[in-house]
Amino acid sequence: MRLRLALLAMLPVITLAACGTSTSSSEAGPTRTVKHAMGETSVPMEPKRVVVLDTDKLDSMVSLGITPVGGVVATENEPFPAYLGTALSTTKNVGTIAQPNLEAIAALKPDLILGSKFRQEALYQKLSQIAPTVYTERVGITWKENFLLDAEAVGRKDQAQQLLSAYEARAKETGSKLSDIKVSIVRFRPTEIRVYGPDSFSGIVLGDAGIARPEAQLLADKEDKRFTAISQENISTADGDALFYTAFGDAAAKSQAEVTAGPLWKNLSAVKEGHAFGVDDEIWMTGIGVTAAGKILDDLTKYLTPLV
Repeated sequence: MRLRLALLAMLPVITLAACGTSTSSSEAGPTRTVKHAMGETSVPMEPKRVVVLDTDKLDSMVSLGITPVGGVVATENEPFPAYLGTALSTTKNVGTIAQPNLEAIAALKPDLILGSKFRQEALYQKLSQIAPTVYTERVGITWKENFLLDAEAVGRKDQAQQLLSAYEARAKETGSKLSDIKVSIVRFRPTEIRVYGPDSFSGIVLGDAGIARPEAQLLADKEDKRFTAISQENISTADGDALFYTAFGDAAAKSQAEVTAGPLWKNLSAVKEGHAFGVDDEIWMTGIGVTAAGKILDDLTKYLTPLV
């Protein structure tokens, strides 16, 4: 009798201990090991609650048919990219790329976090305490490798490879119809104007399509071939047979309006001939994924086909 009473007295303690047991993804089911920029991490075989900490990963997840439970935006009070449609309608905003909100991330109880060493190296240990965290190394120039790593982390690398192969085949087909057109890429930012080179995201898409670039935009004398800043006075270096331009945010849009209304811009041959096209910054600059790349090909077909 005393033994039974003693056992009964222990039950609440056992129950409480069970309630306090961690339910991290590593204990919730089978895992895989993923090698990434910060080492190796055990992740769930099929993550169900993914949080992403860069805009390229929003594109990657939507491309793979996954709705992340949480995601960041490029700047504060900004919505998720419109080009991804309603795919992120249930995704919670967890801050910006530069300042993810750790409390908001933890509240979502993720079983996988996808981030970037380039963007958030200092937060890796804190994020890893919330959930298994996988980091890509760089941004932009490595967008295809990043897509494959993110896809591996969610168990869909084969699907990602198929999507990339289909995109690359389409890029070649698109470019084969647009030969002998040198395309310029210009981006207005709040405090500067940039031309984008062959190692930028949009530059890589043009390269995949085999579309030529103006000599000045090959950035042959630059170590960083993603972009270079130009002044309004030397806007002539932005010229090409066709010119695609974007603006990053409202302040940049104001700058764009002022510059494009000026005589130096209007003197560009692409502008004179009606071959300068304003396009979506979210697609050409911050999308950095296979869905955005496909939409750049859409723009190339739409605007350049009449010029051939």
